[in-house]
Amino acid sequence: MKAKNIIYSSLACLTLAVGTQSCTGDLDQTPHAETTSESVYTSMEGFESVMGKIYNSMVTTGQGKGGEISDLSSISGYDYMRCYFNLQECGTDEVASTWLAGDKTADITYLTWDSNDPWVSDMYYRIFYNISLCNEFLRNCTDDKIAQFGEELLRYRAEARTMRAMFYLHALDLYRNIPFVDETSKVGSFTPPCYTPEQTFAFIEKELIEATPYLYDKANCPYGRMSQGGALTLLAHLYLNSEVWTGVARWNECIEACKLVMAQGYTLESDYQKLFNADNHLRTNEIIFALTVDPEHTVSWGASTYIVCGEVGSTGTSQKVEDYGVTTGWGMFRARGEFSSLFSDDKDQRKLFHDAGQSQYIDNIAAQDQTQGWCVKKWTNLKDDGTQASNTADAGVATDYPLMRLADVYLMYAEATVRSNNTTEWMQAVDYLNALRQRAYGNSDGDIAANSMTLDFIIKERARELYWEGYRRTDLVRFNLFTTSDYIWQWKGGTKNGAAVDKKYNYYPIPATELTANPNLSNPEY
Repeated sequence: MKAKNIIYSSLACLTLAVGTQSCTGDLDQTPHAETTSESVYTSMEGFESVMGKIYNSMVTTGQGKGGEISDLSSISGYDYMRCYFNLQECGTDEVASTWLAGDKTADITYLTWDSNDPWVSDMYYRIFYNISLCNEFLRNCTDDKIAQFGEELLRYRAEARTMRAMFYLHALDLYRNIPFVDETSKVGSFTPPCYTPEQTFAFIEKELIEATPYLYDKANCPYGRMSQGGALTLLAHLYLNSEVWTGVARWNECIEACKLVMAQGYTLESDYQKLFNADNHLRTNEIIFALTVDPEHTVSWGASTYIVCGEVGSTGTSQKVEDYGVTTGWGMFRARGEFSSLFSDDKDQRKLFHDAGQSQYIDNIAAQDQTQGWCVKKWTNLKDDGTQASNTADAGVATDYPLMRLADVYLMYAEATVRSNNTTEWMQAVDYLNALRQRAYGNSDGDIAANSMTLDFIIKERARELYWEGYRRTDLVRFNLFTTSDYIWQWKGGTKNGAAVDKKYNYYPIPATELTANPNLSNPEY
């Protein structure tokens, strides 16, 4: 059992009078106000409850078990990370989402979505609901309150700012031109201005830089809370994607941010798969920031439950549910052949697929034939001793979602080094890549030479190391491979052999409902 901490302290009845702060009217995107700011922010326990809610809002959909008592009543009801996984993975080469009709993922899978797509809409409102939670917290976390309740509240304020920066980073990545609201914005009937990507980028950068010194460092940060390492990892991601988002490259800044993360003292976990099992809360040597789920305290039907249960076939496959620690399989996800073929070497221990009785490629993605496409075995609900951690049918999985880890920092460092042709950092970057390869191979057989560290190698290595963790769409966009003909996979563009699509699909449109509510917003390419 994971140690009890602030993540589990969110009040079951807490429903704040916050919202997306747009004129949504009868869309009812604003939660019902059952507990007011006047009663919540009168004690340290009240602040802790809201801080817990900010964290929990990424893996649950409401106040009750498994998300009962929904936060938002007019969306499909899925949690933040379920939406995020679909938008980041299901349109890429890594995931074949085969509940096309039942889960309404056809347009995400085929890269044919529009502003009425339910996943595009749900993700948008989840992001801005979470931003509103942070804004409400910060609006009440004044200097006077900090003087009254002590230094820990100062850290909470820094955590709220960092979490909000992460939500804005996701919004920038997914939607580009977005509304902006902060703790100084009016509450209630208020039409937010539209920020350009450059404006949003500058806000995120400023927030992360200013908040980082007030966060716990790695050695002292309680598990599941945002640390200095987490904020710096977000900053590295911001700089890594700066050229895509703003037109200005920031490679050297990315390298420096990665160095600051590594200076916190993180080390690679020796066993790759243990990063994705039910005891992964013990891997704080490598995991920089995790979203915690728990069968007793934080039951989630999205986040890691969605992945673990979704990767296990429900009919037709020879998979055994006990090998994954699940009670039943959902049969939703498999790997597309172009991705699984990146593992050309069986010595690579990250090659975690169930291929017995499975075709590697998917001839009919809409047929719901679960024998098409290899099944992934990376995520499990097994403890270190091999036993099942929870009854997944009743309480979801006990596997936390490692949202940030050192391996990604190594890969960011290497990519920024290659893109900037930084000869000073070159050999160090090669060493970091080889550290990942040595873990994967168990020895130096997979090591690369200095002249093999190319962008083509790095985008493939990011896939081999980070697959099904929520990075792939952003990576493919950054490498100009997501919509173009430079890289084609089956069912890209809705055809079996794949096809290039309009460049507008490099990001998602603002939902049509929000365009109606806020005349400052638009979708010029859609």
